[in-house]
Amino acid sequence: MTREPNIKTRTASCNCGQLRVTCTGPDPERVVMCNCYLCQKQTGSAFSLQARFPNEQVTIEGKSTAWKFPIEGATPVTYRTCAGTDGITNSAADVVTSHFCPVCGSTVYYFRASDPARTGVRVGAFADSTFPPPMGSGLEEYRHPWAMHVAALPMPLGHHD
Repeated sequence: MTREPNIKTRTASCNCGQLRVTCTGPDPERVVMCNCYLCQKQTGSAFSLQARFPNEQVTIEGKSTAWKFPIEGATPVTYRTCAGTDGITNSAADVVTSHFCPVCGSTVYYFRASDPARTGVRVGAFADSTFPPPMGSGLEEYRHPWAMHVAALPMPLGHHD
């Protein structure tokens, strides 16, 4: 069986491998880096990278636990986030439901109420250095200024492969 050259199969998974998302088709049309505090806190990193795939290209296997933001009934956070079509957290217009592995805790995929035709997948869950780079960056007012220049940082402990 021959495949079209732009058709790829990429698999994202949690750390223990129990939760997997397989995406078959062309590379995503949307790969975005987000700098908001919600993404920083959820990933434990300076930013998050996510790609959205058409639902028909996605197969999800394994058990997940869902976490929704904004949290219904909670006091709204005081900072802007990527959750909400207007970028404001107290907007109920765009609930984001993230799915993480109940065994190892890795967040692997998510759904946005404002984009029901696509599944978002955390790019780091692919653990694939050939994955396409981000096409956009959001909420840069919250970004860590050094994050885009890591190779230029003085590293007393060194840069390691």
